Amino acid sequence: MDSFSTLIRTASHEQHVAAETSTFMSDLLGGRLGVAAYARYTEQLWFVYDALESGAARLASDPVAGPFVRPELYRLAALEQDLAHLRGAGWRTGLAALPATEEYAARVRECAEAWPAGYIAHHYTRYLGDLSGGQIIRDRAERTWGFEKKGDGVRFYVFEQVANPAAFKRGYRDLLDAVDADDLERQRIVTECKRAFALNTEMFRELGAEFPLTA
Repeated sequence: MDSFSTLIRTASHEQHVAAETSTFMSDLLGGRLGVAAYARYTEQLWFVYDALESGAARLASDPVAGPFVRPELYRLAALEQDLAHLRGAGWRTGLAALPATEEYAARVRECAEAWPAGYIAHHYTRYLGDLSGGQIIRDRAERTWGFEKKGDGVRFYVFEQVANPAAFKRGYRDLLDAVDADDLERQRIVTECKRAFALNTEMFRELGAEFPLTA
């Protein structure tokens, strides 16, 4: 029988691929969009991580979600450094969430407040993605827009407190396998994981509409 970490990865694979291969992300990684599109994407991430991390401290003692609350993963401060670099010191005044981003952040908050097991699904899709595919985005951003390697503009993707990402991801999968939930609850977590990827995809769709490639 497959472990839960394997189940959650394979069951959400289709949704994961749909998010990764969205037109906006393909155009961004292909160097076909300007730095303004990258900045707008970074801005959307701020809303999602604000939702993820503002509720984290309250979940630290939760038997289900608690083991996943790892301050070394927190991204909000790094995002704020990147936004200050991309948008200037007054970046907060122009901060605006797309409707899809608002829906995404609201769902994360809802899980953090009322369903800790569901929070795990969002935690997994975001942080493990940042440690993996996020590194491709960092590399492309550095090369496309000339950001300093692992410096301002791409700090979101730099996990300074995670010395060995591969080992960390192995440990994270162990946490998933040990999650305190029965089979029915685990299936609900998998369903929420699919929903998280779908929310990401919708955010990308709206970003793509805002930054269409001119033919």
